[in-house]
Amino acid sequence: MISVLVLMSSIGVMAQENKPVIQFTGVVMEEDSLEVVPGVHIYVPKGGRGTTTNPYGFFSMPVVAGDSIIFTAVGFKRTHFIVPAHDPSTSLKVLVTLIEDITFLDEVEVFPFPTEEMFKHAVVTMQLPYSRENANLQAWLNATYMKDGYAYLAASPATNQRYFQDRQILQFQNKFGPQQNNLLNPWAWSSAIRSLKNR
Repeated sequence: MISVLVLMSSIGVMAQENKPVIQFTGVVMEEDSLEVVPGVHIYVPKGGRGTTTNPYGFFSMPVVAGDSIIFTAVGFKRTHFIVPAHDPSTSLKVLVTLIEDITFLDEVEVFPFPTEEMFKHAVVTMQLPYSRENANLQAWLNATYMKDGYAYLAASPATNQRYFQDRQILQFQNKFGPQQNNLLNPWAWSSAIRSLKNR
């Protein structure tokens, strides 16, 4: 079996060697525009040879007369080309155009719920993000709760400092400020009347 395969492959090689090798070059472009198509796969299925177009749409590969060449690219229809009999002293230059292969799909609507009633129920019972935190915040900002909280709130350092400064200012005014007017002080009048009686 192995000897038969080796014999058949050698016969194929000899048949290929009888045909002159042609340098097959060209540029692949879009049919409806002048834009080149990079990354096009070009191969000979029977010969097992192939290449790919460069970023400028150019390709070059050795072929022989009669080779069936296939051009394939994503988004374009497959194109076939058969190498004609050619003068082996010169290369074969071609300009290949590819036709866009556009497929329009039908519109598909995707719903998260199997029925409309389930969708309505989910919308009505839906809770907003951080709804629990917002509810706690509203309860904490209640006027009654805030009033009770501030009643037992300890004084801040700034409040204590302001209180002691006010006390110092008041002591300074009582010690070095002008004397108080006792004409409107009833205790001062009673003390003055007692002192007059005792005389």
